[in-house]
This record gives sequence, structure tokens and C-alpha cells, in this order.
Amino acid sequence: MLTKYFSNAIQVIDHIEKHGYEAYFVGGCVRDLLLERQQGDIDIATSATPQEIQNLFKKVIPVGIEHGTVIVRYQGESFEVTTFRMDGNYSDKRHPDDVQFIKNIEGDLARRDFTINALAMNKFGDIIDPFGGKEDLQKRQLRTVGNGRDRFLEDPLRIIRAIRFSSQLGFTIENNTKEAIIDCRSNIKDLAVERVTNEMGKFFSGTYLENGLYYLKACAIQNYLPVFRHHPELIELLPKQMEPIETFGEVITLFHLLNRDISIQTWAKAWKCSNHVKNQAEHLRNSIQYYEKHGADKWFVYKTKPMYFNMIARLISILFDRKLDENKLHQLYRELPIHSRSELKINGTDIVAVHAAFPKGAWIERLLQTLEKAVVEGELENDKTILREWVTCNPPEIN
Repeated sequence: MLTKYFSNAIQVIDHIEKHGYEAYFVGGCVRDLLLERQQGDIDIATSATPQEIQNLFKKVIPVGIEHGTVIVRYQGESFEVTTFRMDGNYSDKRHPDDVQFIKNIEGDLARRDFTINALAMNKFGDIIDPFGGKEDLQKRQLRTVGNGRDRFLEDPLRIIRAIRFSSQLGFTIENNTKEAIIDCRSNIKDLAVERVTNEMGKFFSGTYLENGLYYLKACAIQNYLPVFRHHPELIELLPKQMEPIETFGEVITLFHLLNRDISIQTWAKAWKCSNHVKNQAEHLRNSIQYYEKHGADKWFVYKTKPMYFNMIARLISILFDRKLDENKLHQLYRELPIHSRSELKINGTDIVAVHAAFPKGAWIERLLQTLEKAVVEGELENDKTILREWVTCNPPEIN
């Protein structure tokens, strides 16, 4: 049953067991194996304490040792190893105030959020399933472990995780769990925005995004999310047929273009996005606005760059219900005479030399921009003599 993907992790479990402790694969790696989905991180739960794990392996990183978690580095891979535990109260609605290490896997699984994540597996592939997680996988159903209200009040991020799983897996949310989400949803506003942003990025990239959007609307989650809480109607502006959106920069761009009165700066600040995400959104916005006026011409592909072609094609499909052939964009890009200004056969120094009588100023950049676009669009050959002659015949306009 176990794939080669688990080979190094099995050796980690072997080593733990040889010293008299129990160890199991837990959580998402077990769920995804049973669903035959692509594997992510492999997590291990054990009866050994963090200190005992540190004694067993040469390279251990104590990332969350106060909660029983360390990272074991083995054969170039990282494995999160956590001691079986029971959690205390969650007064900060994120971390348990205290944890109690225990000696049985069933007690450890009882603290987890959803039954499909409360699964453990030994190194032979035998499943431990005290809460009916396998049955819920077969039903394609999301259900909390124990009382849903308790789980969501412990950490309201689990509400966002519920709709995220519905988007990623295409699962229904069991009625009692859905009712508990509705009862507890107001607590979302107390969460650290960065945690919500991380989960919602995964939500919008889910294979079954339309399913996730159904539950987001049905539970009115948008009323408690940054920006959306002031503009809940934005969700209704999305088309009925939605494809997954891979990056959060695309998400920001999409909703900005659906309501251009809400700036990208506003979105990025409210969701506490990195400069990389904000810059990506601004680049996508600029490209799409150019496309609206001029279509996918040479200057469009030159300024957009290949790394954004799939994002642009996806957004144009959503916004305008129009297909943009990504392969044609790549072909057009390959055929461009230059791919960046650095490839121009003339630069600012050359331009200044031609018009030495003029004081330096913004006109130099304006001439470079004009030349750059003319070469890209095939109006001028990228030849230094030809470009120099053009500059000679077009003296700067200085205001």
C-alpha cells in the first residue's frame, strides 16, 4: 500500500520503534494516500517525547518543542514529529494554553479538527480510525471530530479550513458541522489576517473551487473576511463557472477588476500581503488593462512576460469569458526582436552623446521608451546605426 514516497519516513519510524516507542503516520499524508492524491508533507506522531526524539536522531530542529513538535532531518528530507498529546484550553484561539503528553494514539487523534485528518497509519499501511474518517472519505464528507462548536471555538481558523477542504477535495460539509460553522463564524474576525490569507490562497486554488464558493456563500463567510466584510456583494460578481486561481496576486487582481474603486493597495494592505504579491497583482492589472484596449499584440506580450501568461489567460477567461491561447502568447514572445530594454543596441549614454547640447532630463527616458516600443513592434530595426539616425532626426522636446 505504501509508496516509495514513504521510504525514508518508514526508516524514521523504524528507528523510533527500535528504541521502544510507538510511531505512526498521521493527518494529511494518510488522508491523501487513501484518496490517491499527490502527497505533501509527511507527519509522524509518536509516544516519544521531544527530548527523546532529539536523543535518537543526529539532526533535530526544535520548531515547536513546547507543544511537542520537532523537525527530524533524515536523508535530506524533513519530517514533523509530534508527541502524542492532549490539548488544554485555547484562550488565544490558536494555540493550546498547555499540552499534556500521553501514551496512546487514539487520544492524540481526538484533538484533531476533522475526521478525515484524524487518521493514523503504521509502517505496514494499517489504518487506525477511531472517528470514522475512512467512511467520511468514502462519502466525500467533511465532519468535525466531536462537537463542531468546540472545535471551531478552539481555533476559528478551522472554519476557513473547512471551506478550504471543500474547495480542494470537492467534499460536502456535514450538516451539523455546517451549523457549527454558522454559529461560530463571527470569531473569524479575531484571527491573525496572515493565517486567513494563507488558507484563502489555498481555497481559491482548489480543484473544486465552485464547491468551496457554494459553502462560503451558504455560510456567509465573506461577511467576516477583510475587504469582503465591507463589500460582501463582490462574491456574487464571480461567474458561475469558476476555474481555480493559482496565486493570491491573481485573486487580488480579479476582485480589483470586478470593482475598480477598491484599489490593489487596499486589498494588499487589508490582507497583509507581501510586496511580491502586491507587485504581481499590479503587473497583472496593468497587463489586463492594456489588453482591454489593444488586445494581445507584441507590446502586450513584451511587457507581460512569459511567467504571467497562464495567469493572464486565466483571468481573462474569468473576467471576459474569452479564451486567450497561452501557446500563441509564448510563440509571439519568442518571435520578438528583443525581450528586454538591455537588448536595445542603443542606450541613454548614446542618446546624450547625439544631443549633447541639451541638458540631461526626463526626455532621455522618453526617447528610450519610444525606441523600445518601436523596435518591439517592428517599426525600427534593432541596429545601432539605424537607431542613432532616428535619435538624430528626433530631437527632444523639453518643456
